Amino acid sequence: MAEDKARRATSQREAVAKIREGETFVANLPVVGQVAIPRPEQIAYFGGLAALAAFELIDWPVALVIAAGHVLATNHHSRVLEEIGEAMEDA
Repeated sequence: MAEDKARRATSQREAVAKIREGETFVANLPVVGQVAIPRPEQIAYFGGLAALAAFELIDWPVALVIAAGHVLATNHHSRVLEEIGEAMEDA
């Protein structure tokens, strides 16, 4: 039983790692090096914010605050889901 639980814990961690690998893309730039590229829907979100700021529908500082909030919320959401998965695993 303990062996089965340990195997399940390992497989869950591997699954989380594979999902995170699939969510991000890495581009090798000559001068900069490796740069992580966000998912397409995040690129569209940030592009929309940039367009709103470029057309002066919102101010640049407001767009930056909204983008920072979005990044923080996305990171927090990922951590919460990982913790929920680990808690369900232990139950």
